[in-house]
Amino acid sequence: MTVYVLRVLVKMAITLFVIVSATFLATRLSGSPLETFLGEGLTAEGRQALIDYFELDRSLWHQYLAYLRGVLSGEFGLGFVERRPVTEIVADRIWPSLQLLLASIGLTLAVSIPLGVIAAVYRKHWIGSAVMVLAFTGYAVPAFVLAIFMILVFSYTLNWLPVVGNGSAAHFIMPTIAMSGVLIAALTRFTRNAMLDVLGQDFIRTARAKGLPELWVVLKHGLGNASITVISVIGLQIAGLAAAGSVVVESIFSWPGIGELLVTSAIVRDYPLLQFGVITVAVAVVLINAITDIAYALADPRIRLARS
Repeated sequence: MTVYVLRVLVKMAITLFVIVSATFLATRLSGSPLETFLGEGLTAEGRQALIDYFELDRSLWHQYLAYLRGVLSGEFGLGFVERRPVTEIVADRIWPSLQLLLASIGLTLAVSIPLGVIAAVYRKHWIGSAVMVLAFTGYAVPAFVLAIFMILVFSYTLNWLPVVGNGSAAHFIMPTIAMSGVLIAALTRFTRNAMLDVLGQDFIRTARAKGLPELWVVLKHGLGNASITVISVIGLQIAGLAAAGSVVVESIFSWPGIGELLVTSAIVRDYPLLQFGVITVAVAVVLINAITDIAYALADPRIRLARS
């Protein structure tokens, strides 16, 4: 198991290095911030001082090496706009993003797993068919489409829910549903398929032959064994949710999280802030994937042997 964990850690390090390098290159290819906002309202001397501080007039290779040194030393520099450490700026946005992510995960688990179990148990009944129709429909609707639809219906038409900010519990409803929509649909399908695979096994028929209650057979023996597959899917889906879902949903609802910050920093080409924001999200995604791999391997030793 130690060797397997080391392999996972090495893959994490390589992945993060590629992401760090790709982020640097992508930000530089997007254009220079000099013509966007840097130096507005400043004297020529002040403008030049900022250019010298951020080394915007140096070669791309020099900037890349300085960027890597900063990443390794934990010095990510100052944001172009706010002129304060980007670590402080991102730290202010972590908790709102984490709140929204946890709410979305909680809603996803509370809805998708029961629906997946119901769809598997009633697979030959109209109930199971209805659940799967909803799942396929939800999977086909992108988060931004669902978000805009809810805004039009529940905010502008019915005036029930607020759109912007995170000041109350009501502010969580639409962003949470928008982030969870596709994930609920996907996890419902995976849970159903995993349950169908398990419910067809011989030990399930044996448990029923012993006279065990059907609910006990489904939950204890069925869902308990299907959870190995479901765990891996949950980890991968949550990683995608943390990366892409937060950016789209937070931007639409002006949620004061990391996703909205990334969009804003990309628009104004705030290199240091954008780079550190992407690194923060990448670290979270890679950690989630690594934890999922390790948990999956612990649950099923055959996976660990196959990947080692």
